[in-house]
Amino acid sequence: MSLLNQLFNRGVFGAKCKTSLNLAISRIKLLQNKRDAQTKHMRKEIAQFLQAGQEAIARIRVEHVIREQNIWAAYEILELFCEFILARVPIIENQRECPTELQEAIASIIFAAPRCSDVPDLLHIKNLFNTKYGKEFVSAVSELRPDSGVNRTIIEKLSVSAPSPEVKLKVLKEIAREHNLEWDSSNAEAELSKRHEDLLGSFKSSNSDGPYPTLPNDIKRESQRLQLLKPPSKIPASGTNEIQPSIKHDNAVPDSDVKRETRLQPSDIFERARAALASAERATASARAAAELVNVKYGSLKSEEGKSS
Repeated sequence: MSLLNQLFNRGVFGAKCKTSLNLAISRIKLLQNKRDAQTKHMRKEIAQFLQAGQEAIARIRVEHVIREQNIWAAYEILELFCEFILARVPIIENQRECPTELQEAIASIIFAAPRCSDVPDLLHIKNLFNTKYGKEFVSAVSELRPDSGVNRTIIEKLSVSAPSPEVKLKVLKEIAREHNLEWDSSNAEAELSKRHEDLLGSFKSSNSDGPYPTLPNDIKRESQRLQLLKPPSKIPASGTNEIQPSIKHDNAVPDSDVKRETRLQPSDIFERARAALASAERATASARAAAELVNVKYGSLKSEEGKSS
């Protein structure tokens, strides 16, 4: 009985695996054509930005182009692996362990399945191999353990890390040559090479100021200049809602007057709060009087209706 079950399971595995592999190959070809068209359109837009002198936008857009090109290259390798496994399905059915010559292809598909959401058939293939070889085999591949056998190009192309400045500059130069643009890449090279140095230099900490980062001198001078140009605000008197006009720097209020006004501020708040409570009580009393008046009129109308009936 167990022999019959094994034979039946082998047949089911082979049929499901072939179906999923064929669907994955067809879907990958369609996605490659679609992404190829999108990439060409994006490269054309970047060439227009370079021609218009908008290099900052081009440096941002080129990251999307690199991402699309990497996915396209990964799909091309996955398509070859699917065709290779499809031709070896009978060998996989007859062996309980993963064949050595198929380990790289099977491991790469298992690794890429959750990272290629556009090809859900790869997840079906992963589940079939999970049933065939067990969860430990799939976990080792997903976690990239030693000797997992995943193709290194697949790992690199499906990585979510940002491309390096060298790669971005290389693709920008390729786009410029492709569209016959006389683009001077010196500004882009300087921007991409000095970006990290500027970020580190802007937040260097000095020994005298402790462990906290200090601002550059030009930012300090700018903040001091803004403080001198900023006019002091005058606190309005209590009971008035008028907005006081701005005072020039020459007629600035002394520090003692400002401190005195800040001391009077809590009393002004209490007085306004008391006034608000008094007005609320008056409004409540008026509402109660109105309600009583309505009740009296409603009662008189009811009595008149009772007499008339």
